[in-house]
Amino acid sequence: MRILIVEDETAAARNLQSMLLQLEPSVEIAGVTESVVDTVEWLADNQAPDLIFMDIHIADGESFRIFESTDVGAPIVFTTAYDRYALEAFKVNSIDYLLKPLKEADLQRALDKWRRLTNAERRDYKSRVEALAATQNGRSDLFLVHVRDKIIPVKTDDILWFYTCDERVTAHTADGCDYPVDKTLETLQSRLSEYDFYRANRQFIIARRAIKDISVWFGSRLVVNLSDETPERIVVSKAKVPDFKRWLTAVHP
Repeated sequence: MRILIVEDETAAARNLQSMLLQLEPSVEIAGVTESVVDTVEWLADNQAPDLIFMDIHIADGESFRIFESTDVGAPIVFTTAYDRYALEAFKVNSIDYLLKPLKEADLQRALDKWRRLTNAERRDYKSRVEALAATQNGRSDLFLVHVRDKIIPVKTDDILWFYTCDERVTAHTADGCDYPVDKTLETLQSRLSEYDFYRANRQFIIARRAIKDISVWFGSRLVVNLSDETPERIVVSKAKVPDFKRWLTAVHP
């Protein structure tokens, strides 16, 4: 079995290689790449591997971008340190989805699942992984906003919150500017990092970096105070408080 490892952390890549060789001494580590660019080039220059272990977050972005540039072909086992990252989708669409730190039992399960795949299942699996990658690639690190006769690029990292009122959505940036955005909060939510942004309520998507403090409000609700004054109070409902707290204390992927 020839395996390609896509992992930008040297120690993690070495650990994965060691564990795989311990479990399956006949395994051949065909290559190790650490970025989207490196992986696309490797796949173009080498015989397709039998299986790929692919970290979701690599040196030059999310590994889903690999699928935009080349026909991957081989089955994928996704790995990540972030357990809220579209977990159910990966369970459905990949051979396996492994959380770091990796465990031998999980690796063995992934290898066993690969062996049980029929040719028809591999073709079906491949199409589902490509569809999943396409949805994830809708995310953006940059928004183009139209202001009068200009188009202005706004970095996602500069945005403190998105706010909707009267069917208009605005993005507020760290330098105090407000920009019109021609997308709904629902669409924005699907494009933004689940770690960096949170849909607090019907009016706001807030950035983690913008949170100054949180006040306990009546009815077991929370009020989130941001680094800049917001158009209205940001209230997190009682039902969403547990999810909000989990998001706020999540470890960076």
